[in-house]
Amino acid sequence: VQLVESGGDLVQPGGSLRLSCAASGSIFNINIMGWYRQAPGKEREFVAQVRSGAITNTTYADSVKGRFTVSRDNNRNTVSLQMDSLKAEDTAVYYCHAATAAGPMTLYEYWGQGTQVTVSS
Repeated sequence: VQLVESGGDLVQPGGSLRLSCAASGSIFNINIMGWYRQAPGKEREFVAQVRSGAITNTTYADSVKGRFTVSRDNNRNTVSLQMDSLKAEDTAVYYCHAATAAGPMTLYEYWGQGTQVTVSS
């Protein structure tokens, strides 16, 4: 599975940005797609994800709830992250993440190369 991100940029505080990730390869078993981020000097952290199944479930980190929206397009094999009301603390490299999970267990996971988001005036 290959993941390619796009959309990272420099944006002013309060602005918006949309990240996209295109998946290719053996993706038919992928049931989780989402985003993580890593700020300078910090650990990589969870941002948001879409888990597909009998019921589609979206999950967000508390720090982005109400500001970010994650969505998956199964027809195009993409996952997007709409980021609004951006803050300086959202500055990070954003990584696309895809996984095959069974219940609470992650069986396989894949990462993109990352795209830089900088929020600054």
